[in-house]
Amino acid sequence: MLASEINRTIIAVHKPSLQEKIFFLFSGILTSVPLTLFVGTFTDSLCVVLPFVYANVCSIAIFTPFVEEFAKAYPLFYRHNETTKSLFTLGFLVGLGFGFAEFLLYVFALNQSFLVRLPALFFHAASTSITSYGIAKKRPLNYYLMAVVLHFAINIASIFTDLLFFVAPISLSITFLLSWHLYRLT
Repeated sequence: MLASEINRTIIAVHKPSLQEKIFFLFSGILTSVPLTLFVGTFTDSLCVVLPFVYANVCSIAIFTPFVEEFAKAYPLFYRHNETTKSLFTLGFLVGLGFGFAEFLLYVFALNQSFLVRLPALFFHAASTSITSYGIAKKRPLNYYLMAVVLHFAINIASIFTDLLFFVAPISLSITFLLSWHLYRLT
């Protein structure tokens, strides 16, 4: 066997170890959250000159999805020659870590309802898995933009609460179903 054939065989059967999975779960907390906060301070300053409603749309609905989806995928970009399934799994874990940190912040620091924030916890895992699928398939921008659009829809619904009970469940459902579909393709 040639060395390249052996490497392809080894790569094809790679499964992330428990240590790798824990590392990526914590990467969502320790890497993605600070990166989001850091970049968010700059993007928020771009929106501050606008009237309140427009500033919220600018910051929460437009910039936040771009920043968060990139920050969650960031720990995955250095992974090369992973199987689609292993990269998908690691992406799901990074998003879950990020969602868990956000969940704790909203529930314990901002006193939002546990049940209201629970879907967002899993949304972050599912949306990051969508982006990670794109990374694995060498088309990260396409899948990143899908995750951004779904995130935008949820965030815009949180600003305009009359959309919340219509747009948010549809966007969440699409995100979860797309993530599940992509998982099955791995």
